[in-house]
Amino acid sequence: MDIAVCLITAFAAYLLGSIPSGYLAGRAKGLDIRAMGSGNIGATNAFRILGKTWGAAVLLADAFKGWFAAAMLPVIVCKIFDPALLNVPEASRDYLNIIAAISVILGHNYTCWLKFKGGKGIATSAGVLLALVPWALVISLSTWIIVCKLTRYVSVGSIAASAVLPFATWLVHRYSMRMVVITAVMGVLAIYKHKANIVRLMNGTENKMGQKRAEPEAEEMS
Repeated sequence: MDIAVCLITAFAAYLLGSIPSGYLAGRAKGLDIRAMGSGNIGATNAFRILGKTWGAAVLLADAFKGWFAAAMLPVIVCKIFDPALLNVPEASRDYLNIIAAISVILGHNYTCWLKFKGGKGIATSAGVLLALVPWALVISLSTWIIVCKLTRYVSVGSIAASAVLPFATWLVHRYSMRMVVITAVMGVLAIYKHKANIVRLMNGTENKMGQKRAEPEAEEMS
């Protein structure tokens, strides 16, 4: 695989992921959501501060970034910089999809436009999974819904879905160990971004769905 193509793919995916959808939506309404609610630019805080319409727009935008980076960006980069790569077996181009997937999530989580402080990558990761392992996404999303309903903690649902993800990938895509590894990395990254939530859960101070906020930061889903 051409190193230059890999680097271009990584850079382009990072820039795409770094577009701070929640922050821009807030600015469109004259608000800085970093100074409101949890202070996170993800979809949960956007729903909370900006309302359902804008929150849904942020959620879809963040998910679209992940899907486009993993599904379309490698093809576009190949067409522009090395068209010959389009003629190799698809399995040989998996690496470009994986590079794009990780880079777009890192771009969202650590956006260069906001001093490398972004969201938690759940919605963007969902977009990536939709492109790469859609049935694993269905299992992971089902886990998130069930756990959220049982516990009323968005953070617990997100952590559980992230933990289940590599096993779900192995179950339905066991022919590709690369995809199992990449989803394991995605799961670990998502859980790491919830480290503050884990501390609050252990301390009994995490906020439940529908509960008034007592802490400056709570669970995010994007």
